[in-house]
Amino acid sequence: MKKTVLITGASSGVGAAAARQFAGKGYHVILVARNEAHLSGIAKEIGPTATWIACDASIGTSVEAMARQVLNEAGLPDVIIHCAGLGQWKRIEDTPPEEAQLMIGAPYLAAYNVTQVFMRAMLEANKGVIIHVNSPACFMPWPSSVGYTASRFALRGLHEALSQDLAGTGVKSCHVVFGRIDSEYFQHNEGVVDKMPAIASTIRTISVEECGRLLVRVAERPRRQVVYPFVLKAYYWSNAVVPWLTRWLLRITSPASTPVKEPSEA
Repeated sequence: MKKTVLITGASSGVGAAAARQFAGKGYHVILVARNEAHLSGIAKEIGPTATWIACDASIGTSVEAMARQVLNEAGLPDVIIHCAGLGQWKRIEDTPPEEAQLMIGAPYLAAYNVTQVFMRAMLEANKGVIIHVNSPACFMPWPSSVGYTASRFALRGLHEALSQDLAGTGVKSCHVVFGRIDSEYFQHNEGVVDKMPAIASTIRTISVEECGRLLVRVAERPRRQVVYPFVLKAYYWSNAVVPWLTRWLLRITSPASTPVKEPSEA
């Protein structure tokens, strides 16, 4: 039987790339995001194995309506991938409350709402994989990113708490942290590159296609946590051992630095 994957934030970037990769592996792909035009275009590109539903996943009632449609038309998803996310890097005094609420809405509330609405059915079926796509900010905050970092910590907290509740069940929660991705985010958020820590230039930039391939692997062989690529994983461990050094390095910015690009690992 064909497996089903539901992807939030599927209208662009990693979400859209993951949809293409899963469709290539024979999955029925359900695309969820707010942008109807982008969703329909990606679904048309993928073909009959893809369907789309316009939904603001940060709104609980919208997610409930989306879930009813999914369960009626496609059944319970085998895999749910949370790719929805937004937010600029700013200091708290430059971030009004309404903007902070938007950043909490995606990724955190979007992931919470979608996971919550399908969880009971997943537990009854004793199966399911939930993948939270996150940023290094969830472990290693850098300056001028208060709202963004807080939302990413919240997403990590959701995964950690779920992992405790799901122990011994057939449902798995996975946390995937990517470094800098060659996506539209950096084009749509002017000034972000100038605020990147200098050590970011030592980590190669990965493509959205590479991210999509890795997400397929995690869905088929669930792992509690993946930090990617390798150099980012090394910084993750150094932060665990000598956090004071990592915090100091993250405060050093290098606007002129050029991201490293190397051969794909995925």
